[in-house]
Amino acid sequence: MISIIRKLGPGLLFAGAAIGVSHLVQSTRAGADFGFGLLWALILSNLFKYPFFLFGPKYSLATGESLLDGYYKLGKYVLLIYLFLSLITMFTIQSAVTIVTAGLAIELFGITTDITIWAFLIIFLCLLILLIGRYKLLDNLMKFVIILLTISTLLAVLFAGISSTNELELNQIFPKETLSIAFLVAFMGWMPAPLDISIWQSIWTLEKKKKEKKINEKEIIFDFNIGYLTTIVLGICFIALGSFVMYNSGETFSNQGGEFAKQLINLYTNSIGSEVFLIIAIAAFTTMFSTTITCLDASPRTMEKTFGLLGMKKIANYNLWIIILALGTLSIFVFFMSEMGLLVKIATILSFITAPFYAFVNFRLINSKYTPKEKRPSKAINTLSIMGLIFLTCFTLWYLTIL
Repeated sequence: MISIIRKLGPGLLFAGAAIGVSHLVQSTRAGADFGFGLLWALILSNLFKYPFFLFGPKYSLATGESLLDGYYKLGKYVLLIYLFLSLITMFTIQSAVTIVTAGLAIELFGITTDITIWAFLIIFLCLLILLIGRYKLLDNLMKFVIILLTISTLLAVLFAGISSTNELELNQIFPKETLSIAFLVAFMGWMPAPLDISIWQSIWTLEKKKKEKKINEKEIIFDFNIGYLTTIVLGICFIALGSFVMYNSGETFSNQGGEFAKQLINLYTNSIGSEVFLIIAIAAFTTMFSTTITCLDASPRTMEKTFGLLGMKKIANYNLWIIILALGTLSIFVFFMSEMGLLVKIATILSFITAPFYAFVNFRLINSKYTPKEKRPSKAINTLSIMGLIFLTCFTLWYLTIL
């Protein structure tokens, strides 16, 4: 068992990045507002996005390159589109995950109720971990965090299920009101994660290969599948928590990160019992801390690689971009706190409507001349990919027509 855990790496980093706002916030809210009615959206999103996330480590293993190298080979314009989309979303995404983490830190640790101070502390701690330990420390830390997160979340669901007076209803719901549709789009956009995280996964895979020379393709794919399965199971768990605790209760969640964190923990402990406060708080905080630190690591890596490929060597620097991202995130806290809800909404909807772009580019690349024939996907995976492309494209077009 220990030897298996030791081999895990990029898959758990994927889980750490994915299990954040999409799970703790969106999945819990889905359970609170719709019960288990949006389970279909969670399952379809995970099913149809799976091959496009899988192509990240698969391409890196086949070629020894990241997806960004492949994007550049497909055409410089593809890489420029990616760069544009990243620059307009990465600061907002980092701010979104940090504000929820800071809100949970207030509930768990107290000390101060100033969410901006906590945001500074969390970003500073993440910076220290990443600048001192780089990939190796992040890899080892995430194994501990994801295991702790999984155990505490499963315990929370168990306590909630035992204490709940709600009947277990599995009737599926398709929202028809404008606000509910907007929530559905945001939910699916970040479930289990935005598709550009496939690029992060390809870079982490290469880092893992540098660290462990003897690692093989089966181990990396197994690692990825473990991470992906973890995101599905925990997504269902957070829907269950929201459903058991809040569905039909008349309560609604605040859109403010700090207030949401307080509501989340208070409602769980009020319904399940104050004796499990620590379990709930640890589960929630580790969820968001893992996302905060993996996002803070991944975006600078992609910026370093992207600008390097574009020939801008002076700004192709990991340390430079991690500082830029940290300062940009903290600036949003200081100057745009009142607009945080709008910024997050824009980021989640952009993640949804750009999903077909990333899906198509990943599919085209993995089946192109740049991937050795023997390393290309099986017919089954390609069939699922085509179904996923149709699903993501049709759903996006449908949403754009009703805006």
